[in-house]
Amino acid sequence: MDLDRSQIKSKAAAACGWNFIVLMSRQGKIRLSEFFSSYTDSQKKRITRDIAADVLPRQAKMCNIIEKGEYKFVYRRYASLYFVVGCPVEMNELIVLEQIHLFVEALDGYFNSVCELDLVFSLHKSLMILFEMFIGGMLCESNRREVLQQIVEAEEMVESMTKPGEDVSSQLDDGLSFQEQFQLGRKPGARGPRGNR
Repeated sequence: MDLDRSQIKSKAAAACGWNFIVLMSRQGKIRLSEFFSSYTDSQKKRITRDIAADVLPRQAKMCNIIEKGEYKFVYRRYASLYFVVGCPVEMNELIVLEQIHLFVEALDGYFNSVCELDLVFSLHKSLMILFEMFIGGMLCESNRREVLQQIVEAEEMVESMTKPGEDVSSQLDDGLSFQEQFQLGRKPGARGPRGNR
């Protein structure tokens, strides 16, 4: 089988990063989801349904890898949360499991023993940690201390820019989607002194 250089490069590029990550509770509630590849809303809903149908009912002793067409689910359960990553079929599953564990360690370091409520009430901070570590689904920073240092510096910068008595949460929400703002309990589109749009 003859493959030209462009096909080899595209396969190698596709096999080096995550397509998506979904954090789901045992009850099937999505606590965090981020799609690094472009998917339509119906594809995203199908993926989350597949996760709920395929991953949640599995026994603890079963394999942590489920192949699903062009990608595979690699998951790990921590307490009551499933960390499910969708990655290309060519990607090494053991590396993905280590990357999931690294992300959980970073969350643990920031929240001091992370729990499901930390993710629910501090979604923006969880996403900041995720985006500090992974860019486009590829691991870019593996040093947990460096990641946490960058998050602390960003928070200090936001605090230094705010006036006394001003709500800092609206500034932190500027980078969040409407769905993420809704999950935080804030009204999407309400920014600054103008109020609702």
